[in-house]
Amino acid sequence: MADELALKRDENVYDITIIGGGPAGLFATFYAGVRNMSVKLIDSLPQLGGQLAELYPEKYIYDVAGFPKVLAKDLVAGLKEQALQYNPTVCLNEKVSGLVKQEDGTFRLTTNTTVHYSRAVLITAGIGAFTPRRLPAAGAELFEDGKGIAYFIENKENYAGKHVLIVGGGDSAFDYAMMLEGIAKKVTLIHRSDRFRAHEDSVNKILASTVDVKVFTELKAVEGEGKLQKGLLVNSKEKTEEWIEVDAVIGALGFSASLGPILEWGLEIENNSIVVNTKMETNIPGVYAAGDIVTYPGKLKLIATGFGEAPTAINNAKIYLDPNSKLHPGHSSSGFGGKH
Repeated sequence: MADELALKRDENVYDITIIGGGPAGLFATFYAGVRNMSVKLIDSLPQLGGQLAELYPEKYIYDVAGFPKVLAKDLVAGLKEQALQYNPTVCLNEKVSGLVKQEDGTFRLTTNTTVHYSRAVLITAGIGAFTPRRLPAAGAELFEDGKGIAYFIENKENYAGKHVLIVGGGDSAFDYAMMLEGIAKKVTLIHRSDRFRAHEDSVNKILASTVDVKVFTELKAVEGEGKLQKGLLVNSKEKTEEWIEVDAVIGALGFSASLGPILEWGLEIENNSIVVNTKMETNIPGVYAAGDIVTYPGKLKLIATGFGEAPTAINNAKIYLDPNSKLHPGHSSSGFGGKH
């Protein structure tokens, strides 16, 4: 933890400080504005949007209500416009390392640059600090950093006319395949088994497309002169090997996530997630959590779920701060939303 004496100090005490600027955090910021709360939003990344902005800006999202499909960057743009209309204080490039409840009941939050104060806290930090799982193929490290191997797509047009190999069997792998079919010259998707973790609809669409899907197949090695040129595929069921032409490989093997300093805040943790009740309350009064970082019986880690949990947390935090206020502020059709 940074030496607090060397840090800046914001003496303002906000009604609620939201840790994490992804979809759940942005919607919570909006909803706190609706409830006339003073809001500070802190995120460790240089821009708002969480993983959607950092890793998947060009990826379509299919499970947000009201959108048959929406680009991640467009969803983030809408969330930002919605969240910022009540003029919250936004602090980027700040990683929260310490959270302490003081004797007067307020919270002191310490980041790498600043000490902040808040009457309540909402943690919407996604899966925590995340790093992509690297491809285990021989020679893979030689082609990372823009030389042919990537772990997310920043600009799908960079793959135009290329032979692309996607490694993985989850939603990201199939989403990438759908993104690049029709842009890349050829898309091959390989998975180590014949059981996929992606949504059934995505699997059916890819199986009916021009994407070459190879099951029981892994990437054993990659080679190339200065740039990626070919990959060695191994079929574990048939015990065969084949080299294929490859200009780009996208690893979609998931992420290793860590809650990092959050583990030291005295919160109840289960399976690397924060335990909450139906009010999105943690075991520390005044601290709430929502989105992918939380767990409770029946929890689903979906953006849509986080959109429901965020206002639940905010409305209950409002009651915590002001017991005379109403839990339910009314429906959006009754007039709230936008500046007033």
